[in-house]
Amino acid sequence: MAMTTEIKYEPRHITTDDIKNGCMTLTGNNGEETKLCMIQEEFRQGIDSMTNIGPSVTFYGSARLNSDHPEYIRAYNLSYRIAKELNYIVMSGGGGGIMEAANKGAFDAGVESIGLTIRLPKEQFTNPYVTKEIPFHFFFARQVSMQYTTEACIYCAGGTGTMYEFFEMLTHLQTGKIGPIPIILFGTEFWTPIKNLIQEQFVEKYKTISQFDIDRCVITDDMDQVLDIVKKSKIRTGEDELN
Repeated sequence: MAMTTEIKYEPRHITTDDIKNGCMTLTGNNGEETKLCMIQEEFRQGIDSMTNIGPSVTFYGSARLNSDHPEYIRAYNLSYRIAKELNYIVMSGGGGGIMEAANKGAFDAGVESIGLTIRLPKEQFTNPYVTKEIPFHFFFARQVSMQYTTEACIYCAGGTGTMYEFFEMLTHLQTGKIGPIPIILFGTEFWTPIKNLIQEQFVEKYKTISQFDIDRCVITDDMDQVLDIVKKSKIRTGEDELN
């Protein structure tokens, strides 16, 4: 699909190595102080980058699904529609698989496509559809930035990383550490068995979470429903968690 407007790739201006080297110089290569400095600077860069970007959605999902996988194709189509019809920015982890599908959908729709990338020993590369890259070394700094101002979180088929991100968001909502935000589990075949397990074990048998906690999540295959949820979602500024 052809782009409606030209978007130039925005290169990384401050890499994780830049941050590390700067912090090593600043702290005299003190290990603990260097690490604390790096964490602070990653948070600063991430949050600064998320401020005033406009309405956005964040896609989560596996890096291992190829472009011919049905879940990749569905994530691409959903992202394209969100970007094209709502003009929302699309964010992802910037890697392959579902992340690539989400970024490609926005890119093809002519809307900014942000990748919050993470340095990993394998599997992670920046997909070619990212128009703005924000690099991270620490998962927690990246995760806070990904959810800082986004209007909706869309979880597609994924592995342990996706589950980590999903349960962390659920915990933030449960404890009131983040303002109300739609949690969309896109893909009934993948998510329904997981939700059933949570319902049976967490809610009913062990009562470790309440029914309300799991009812926060919407499981759907309906793209029209997702667009309606996103369109009605509250515009967030990142200041919700300060109140």
